Amino acid sequence: MEGWLRLLALLGCSAVAAGLSSVVGVGSHCEKACNPRMGNLAHGRRLWTDTTCGRNSTELYCSYSENADLTCKQPKCDKCNAAHTHRAHPPSAMADSSFRLPRTWWQSAEDMHKEKIQLDLEAEFYFTHIIMVFKSPRPTAMVLERSQDFGKTWKPYKYFSTNCSATFGLDDDVTKKGAICTSRYSRPFPCTGGEVIFRALSPPYSAEDPYSADAQAQLKITNLRVQLLKRQACPCQSNDLNAKPQQSQHYAIYDFIVKGSCFCNGHADHCVPVAGFRPVKAAGVFQVVHGRCMCKHNTAGLHCQHCAPLYNDQPWQAANGKTGAPKECRSCKCNGHAGTCHFDMDAWLASGNRSGGVCDNCQHNTEGQHCQRCKPGFYRDLRRPFSAPDACKLCSCHPVGSALLPFSTNTFCDPSNGDCPCKPGVAGPQCDRCMVGYWGFGEYGCRPCDCAGSCDPLTGDCISSADIVWHHEISDFRSVFNESEPTWGWEDEQGFSALRHSGKCECKEQVLGNPKVFCGMKYTYVVKAKILSAHDKGSHAEVNVKIKKVLKSTKFKILRGKRTLYPESWTNRGCTCPILNPGLEYLVAGHEEVRTGRLIVNMKSFVHQWKSALGRKVLEILKRDCN
Repeated sequence: MEGWLRLLALLGCSAVAAGLSSVVGVGSHCEKACNPRMGNLAHGRRLWTDTTCGRNSTELYCSYSENADLTCKQPKCDKCNAAHTHRAHPPSAMADSSFRLPRTWWQSAEDMHKEKIQLDLEAEFYFTHIIMVFKSPRPTAMVLERSQDFGKTWKPYKYFSTNCSATFGLDDDVTKKGAICTSRYSRPFPCTGGEVIFRALSPPYSAEDPYSADAQAQLKITNLRVQLLKRQACPCQSNDLNAKPQQSQHYAIYDFIVKGSCFCNGHADHCVPVAGFRPVKAAGVFQVVHGRCMCKHNTAGLHCQHCAPLYNDQPWQAANGKTGAPKECRSCKCNGHAGTCHFDMDAWLASGNRSGGVCDNCQHNTEGQHCQRCKPGFYRDLRRPFSAPDACKLCSCHPVGSALLPFSTNTFCDPSNGDCPCKPGVAGPQCDRCMVGYWGFGEYGCRPCDCAGSCDPLTGDCISSADIVWHHEISDFRSVFNESEPTWGWEDEQGFSALRHSGKCECKEQVLGNPKVFCGMKYTYVVKAKILSAHDKGSHAEVNVKIKKVLKSTKFKILRGKRTLYPESWTNRGCTCPILNPGLEYLVAGHEEVRTGRLIVNMKSFVHQWKSALGRKVLEILKRDCN
C-alpha cells in the first residue's frame, strides 16, 4: 500500500494544480481553494545548456547498455552534427513530447567534465517535481538549484552523489532522513535510461498548507538549474578495447520533465500567457503552462496576490490549502459611489477587525470612509435611494440672504434636507425672502417692520393684516433609504486540500448506459482484470494485472494471465484517472496500440469495479448490439 501511495504522490502531483474550470465565470467550481492545471514547465520554453555535441564539427560517440542480468551489450556508435537535423541532439529534444518522441535526446560536447542545464521562466511558478531520464550514465555528482528572483540568487534543492560525504561534505538521506543530499540516483547502472527524481513536497514540506509562506519558499521558482559536476562511465565501457575514451565522455538526457503550475495563491484555476510571452514550438507539444492567473475570489494581480480594486475591506490572504477555505476578498461598502478602495489598518483596528476598507475618490458629490454622506455644499435628496448617482443635490442657497457658518468662508446648507442658514430676518429654504414682519432684503438680512402689524417686504410700508395671504407649504417627503447590504456568511470548510484533491482530474464513476454509445467507442479489448501493482517508469506508468476473463479482443489475441496496462492519462493529463486500486477486480474496456500491442487505459476507456451482473450485461451488449 505504501508503494501505491508513493506512486500516486509522484504521478498525482498534479493535485498541486487542481483546477475545476477553464473559463472565468462560466461554470466555475472555484468556490474553495483551487489551483490551475499542472504540466511540464519545460514545454514551450527554451532549455539552456553550456554545450551541444557536433556544434563545431562532426563528433563520433558510442553508447553502452546492459542486459537485465547486467551483462554488457554491444556498444552502439554514431555521429553527431548540430548542422544536420537527423544527427543533431539539441537541448530542445529534452522538452519535446516524451510519449510521441521518446527516443530523442540532448547530448553535450565530448570530453565535458561539467555541464549545466537551465530553465528560465517568465514569471513565478509553483514547482512540484522533476524527472530526468538519462541516455548516458547518470553523473557521480550533480546539484539541482532554484532561483526565486529571476537568476539573481540561487539556492540548492538537492545534491546527488555516489558519496555525499566525500563529494559535498553532507549527510546522505539514505541513512539520515531529510538530508539534502542523496545517493539514490547516482549508481552506474543502468548505463542508459537511468532516472533522477526530485519532489519539492517531500517531508517535512508535504504536510504544509501549500499556500503558506513556508511552502511558497519551497515551491515557488523563477528559474531551475541542474549542474552536472562529474561524469560516470558505464562499467561496460571497460570491456570495449576498441573504443577511444573521448567517444563515450559526454552527458546525454532523453527527458527533462519539470512538473509545476501557474502560481495563484489558491485563487485561480486557469491561467493565460504573460504579456509578451511567446511559446517556443516543440515537436509533439500542444499544452503550455502559462503564468498569468485569471483570478477569482475577488482577487487581482499576476498571481492573485492582492484584492480586486473594490474588495479591500479586510486584509488580503492566500487561500488555505488544508481546509479549502478560499479566503475571499470582501467588498468595501461604498454605497455605489466609488470604483476602488484601499485597506487601512487604523480603520481596521478601530472597527474591532471588522472593516478596514476606505473608499477612494468618492463620486456623485459624496465623501467619507464609505462615501456615506454628501459633501459640503450638497444635501441628501430623501426621495432618492442613497446609492443613486443623484442622491446628493447641490445646495440652492441665495447668495445674499444666506449666512456663513462659523469658521467657514462658504455657505452650506443642511446636508439632511437642504435648508440654508439665513441671515437675520430672512426666511425660506433657500433664504431668498424676508420673514413676515421684516423688510429690506439685502446684504445684512431683513429689518423689522416699524408697524403694529406687517409691512411691505420691499418698501417697509405698513399694511393691514387683511392684505396678508398666508401660505402653508408643508412638503410630504417620505424617507427612502437603501438599507439592503450583503450579509457575509463565513463557513468553516474542512477536509479539502487543493494540493491533494484535483477537481480538474476528479474521477467520476462511469455508468453503463446506452449500448449504442458503448459500441460506438469501438473498444478493441474488454477484460476482467485484477490489479496487482503499479510502477513509475519516470516518463510513463505501468500497471501489472492478472487477466481473469477475456470478453473481447480483436487485433491481438489476449490470453488469461499476467499482463501490463498502460494508464496513459496518469502522465499526459497529470491525474490518476481512471482509478485502478491494487487488489480489486475491474471490468476494463479500452484500445490496443497497433504498433506495440500495448493495452492502453485513458479517459476514453470504460473502467468499473467488477460485478458479475455488469459482466453479463456487457457480454450481452457485445453479442447483441456491437456486431
